[in-house]
Amino acid sequence: MRRRTGHPGAVLPLCRRSGRGALSGGGTQGKPNILLIAVDQMRGDCLGALGHPVAETPNLDRLARAGVLFRSAYSATPTCVPARAALMTGMSQRSHGRIGYQDCVPWEYEHMLAGELASAGYHTQCVGKMHVFPARNLCGFHNVVLHDGYLHHNRSRHNNSVNGHFDQVDDYLTWLRQTAGAHLDITDNGLDCNASAAARPWHLAEELHPTNWTVTQSIDFLRRRDPGKPFFLFTSFVRPHAPLDPPQAYFDMYKDLELPDPPIGDWVDVEAAKTSGSSDPVTHFGVVPKRRLDRSRAAYYALITHIDDQIGRLLNALYEYGVSQNTVVLFVSDHGELLGDHHYFRKALPYEGSAKVPFIVSDPGGMLNLRRGSSSAEVIELRDVMPTILEIAGAPIPDTVDGCSVLPLCRGEQAEWRAYIHGEHSYGALSNHFVTDGQEKYIWFSQSGEEQLFDLVGDPRELVNLAASPHWQNRLAMWRKRLAEELEGREEGYVQNGTLVAGRPPRLLLTRAT
Repeated sequence: MRRRTGHPGAVLPLCRRSGRGALSGGGTQGKPNILLIAVDQMRGDCLGALGHPVAETPNLDRLARAGVLFRSAYSATPTCVPARAALMTGMSQRSHGRIGYQDCVPWEYEHMLAGELASAGYHTQCVGKMHVFPARNLCGFHNVVLHDGYLHHNRSRHNNSVNGHFDQVDDYLTWLRQTAGAHLDITDNGLDCNASAAARPWHLAEELHPTNWTVTQSIDFLRRRDPGKPFFLFTSFVRPHAPLDPPQAYFDMYKDLELPDPPIGDWVDVEAAKTSGSSDPVTHFGVVPKRRLDRSRAAYYALITHIDDQIGRLLNALYEYGVSQNTVVLFVSDHGELLGDHHYFRKALPYEGSAKVPFIVSDPGGMLNLRRGSSSAEVIELRDVMPTILEIAGAPIPDTVDGCSVLPLCRGEQAEWRAYIHGEHSYGALSNHFVTDGQEKYIWFSQSGEEQLFDLVGDPRELVNLAASPHWQNRLAMWRKRLAEELEGREEGYVQNGTLVAGRPPRLLLTRAT
């Protein structure tokens, strides 16, 4: 997979590509350090700064007060691998070619974020989750301390020729065994890595939790970094992705709370959900008993607060090493978690719980002249992370990048911005496409042809499908036309004579992007 093939449809912002970034002084001196914090499967609404009724995130809220919080940030392909492709290449899914979840596809992109920063004089380090192939692909980093969590292709004892034995691709597991006992494994608590409707507290000492380990290793990088270079540190957590296993103290914060019911839209087939009895193994759809659901949701929020406290620990370490005032911090998730919304679990679907992500650009030292403490409603996507960071670093933005720096938005500058984003995910019978401007969302299920239209301003929980409403037919036609423009010429044949065609076989990878 190499580079993009052109992009119809949306109005795109005018990206800076001159290499003259935020602080482009002579050489690398004076350039800001950059800390990119990524979490896995955190919903876009789970921030105290956004008024979430349950989740407590004081340190993330502090980052938002020192920067800009984006209220309409999305993951265009909301599962781990394609989302991380967008994050690390700046490409749209049409360009990086990953439109579904597919492991064991080599990462052979010409330009990736860490490599561009290394070329610009940065010392680059990843700690935690990469989820690339092969697992030890550095993707331009000088060093990676790896913990991808439980990945089936890495753990298969019949598949060792692909990646080597699993303990060769997990530095956390090696550390855990060296620290606490050779018999230990990441599966010992009995929870499945994709069990969004099951939870139990972490069974070992809190400092042995992978969330703590990720911050411990990140702090160690601050100790051993090259002092003559600015640094780029990618601190990448596996949680709050399942297993839902917060330390006991965090689980206790939430387990007895009265939690609000998840949204169930008027379009949901509730009887079919009841018949499933529990989360369907293919579509992850079904009614889960309230006691188990509340326990899972409590554990999920607990994992987020646990991460937030550890982020506070990392921010404190930046202060102790004297770099807190010249380090810019970005926080983002690769995708969300439906967590029982509309009786669905996990991700891959286009609903807000799955596709919307938190996105913060924070400048504690005031280096970037941001509108600190503000928020933006412009629709942005994970492809915008790479060009934003490259502009902060004063590094050139490669022509392969489809995203754009959000710094003009952060500064309140007048700038042409995209009208909407197109997202999609191949997902069997529920393969889907969506287009949204953050205020309205149109969804098309490519196999059945079912359409949904939501007014996200008046109905942010997506309770009422407006696709059949007589008052919304003009808007429906507009969004349908926009999606057809996005899909025109795609190899699946989703568009014929300007019209969306249902039933075309979905693909996980676009061959024309390879």
